[in-house]
Amino acid sequence: MSQDVLIELKGVAKSFRAADGSARSVLEQVDFTLKTGEIVALLGKSGSGKSTLLRIMAGLIPADSGKVGYRDRPIQGPVPGIAMVFQSFALFPWLTVQQNVELGLEAQGVSANEREKRSMAVLELIGLAGFGGALPRELSGGMKQRVGIARALVVNPDILLMDEAFSALDVLTGETLRDDMLELWDGERISTKGMLIVSHNIEEAVMMSDRIIILSSDPGRIRSELKIGLPRPRNVDSPEVRALIDQVYDLMTMRPTHGVVGEAPAIAHLAYRLPDTDVSRIEGVIDLLAQAPFNGRADLPQLAAEAELSDEELFPTYEALALLGLALVAKGDIALTSLGHRYVAADQALKQDIFGQQLLTHVPLTAHIRRSLEQEASGTLAEKRILELLEESLKADEARQVLKVAVEWGRYGGIFEYDFHTGRLELPQTSEE
Repeated sequence: MSQDVLIELKGVAKSFRAADGSARSVLEQVDFTLKTGEIVALLGKSGSGKSTLLRIMAGLIPADSGKVGYRDRPIQGPVPGIAMVFQSFALFPWLTVQQNVELGLEAQGVSANEREKRSMAVLELIGLAGFGGALPRELSGGMKQRVGIARALVVNPDILLMDEAFSALDVLTGETLRDDMLELWDGERISTKGMLIVSHNIEEAVMMSDRIIILSSDPGRIRSELKIGLPRPRNVDSPEVRALIDQVYDLMTMRPTHGVVGEAPAIAHLAYRLPDTDVSRIEGVIDLLAQAPFNGRADLPQLAAEAELSDEELFPTYEALALLGLALVAKGDIALTSLGHRYVAADQALKQDIFGQQLLTHVPLTAHIRRSLEQEASGTLAEKRILELLEESLKADEARQVLKVAVEWGRYGGIFEYDFHTGRLELPQTSEE
């Protein structure tokens, strides 16, 4: 490993056990390096293993295979030179701000006087001077995350890993904290040599990073890499930054094999991780797309701005629209298909008919549920059977979420019903008349 390489991964793979005991691959053949002086952003949809990869680098969980190295030694458990900031703040509510910040130092055996000196210094650095004696419940979300960052910085880490550190904050607070972090980094006011940021926010990734890595899903592999040569601070409204944002949207919506999402409705398998979006959001986005000024075609960043939704909320909706054949997504743009235009113009009953037909044609899980119900004499089926089928490929919580999406979509499309109290799927009453 060369001297400027902080972390190096070679052929890293990770699997988890499904409910039936079989291995479910989360990461596969991941090669990655983080070099001195770099900020790298890691993007990918749900199921790409971003957070798992971050935890492997932090030494919190081991890789199943491959090599994971920090400087000149393998990572085997937590490493003193690597600190992590979590999305959930992860503060102990009964400890003061200062006590929360000092936890890492205490674990390293640092004396009380030195802990106090260093914690006070880093709290001042991060904009929390005077809050050392406060309890977390007295702080806003942005201030709580500043405590989380201070706790990471106080141990003077070589590497800072940030797992969606700004996503739980409102937009303005997140941008302010992000800019403050960049000011500390670019001003060399912190000892950190490299940062790796997991994010769902494309604009955030472009504004912060020197390099963007995009992971594919199920299992996670590095699919694309984009180097950013623009100096910081960057102007989000500059043509160069807007072009980069467009380019990342294009990479994020690109099919791994064909390069286009939505040339035709995506081909899914039975345990395909259905995009986590509800019918109301699908309806809202397709209606917005159909109206002026877009009139059926939009640049994805512009549509996101108009919808006032985050990338994390919108990407599953784009995926759903492509999966159902209602829109095409390619090269950072989205456009309604002829069926999409017909859908928007239809009355409510016809919309639901179209939705249901597309589910039966293009979503194997909903089609499988409908066929299974038709084969049952009672016309009903315990959800447990579907969950067991999904858990052959997905973790239990993921399987339940996929079924939840399928149930909402299936109900809207009129292809089956669901009784929450009995946990049973049922053929709709109209199909028996």
